[in-house]
Amino acid sequence: MQTVLKDAEDRMKKALAALDKEFSRLRTGRATTSLLDGVRVDYYGTATQLDQLASVATPDSRTITIQPWDRKAFADIEKAILKSGLGLTPVNDGKIIRISIPPLTEDRRKDLVKVAKKYVEEAKVAMRNVRRDANELLKKKKNDKAISEDDQRKGQDDVQKLTDNYIVKTDEAFSKKEKEIMEI
Repeated sequence: MQTVLKDAEDRMKKALAALDKEFSRLRTGRATTSLLDGVRVDYYGTATQLDQLASVATPDSRTITIQPWDRKAFADIEKAILKSGLGLTPVNDGKIIRISIPPLTEDRRKDLVKVAKKYVEEAKVAMRNVRRDANELLKKKKNDKAISEDDQRKGQDDVQKLTDNYIVKTDEAFSKKEKEIMEI
């Protein structure tokens, strides 16, 4: 029974980690290097992550700088950022690429909160699926006479408590992200 709980907890931790990763990609009013994590540059015919072609930094809260190690990559990096759908416009001065993060409008902030809420719902669904799988496994063990009915009920209660705990954590993460997005 403990292995079922441990497995369920591990899977719920992964769902929470995936949510955090999705949140880090959401654009808030601040410049962060994680905004560009999903950007892939077509570099000599190979899709390459931006951080493998250049150093990415945030000198202030509204600017991201990209300094490519290969001068020939400037145009490819600019093109990849424009095509990424992030709504960012790179400015190339020949030595460095600068991206200014404009302040978000109220409508855009509300849209981002909706996107964040969607990510939270996906994480909750994943956690509920983990709960369902764990409960089915406990039921199967009971039917195979590996555990008693009392152990099954206790296990299901423990799985429910675990699920509730992780759902509270996702809600806390959402409220924190919502506050960050709505901050001017």
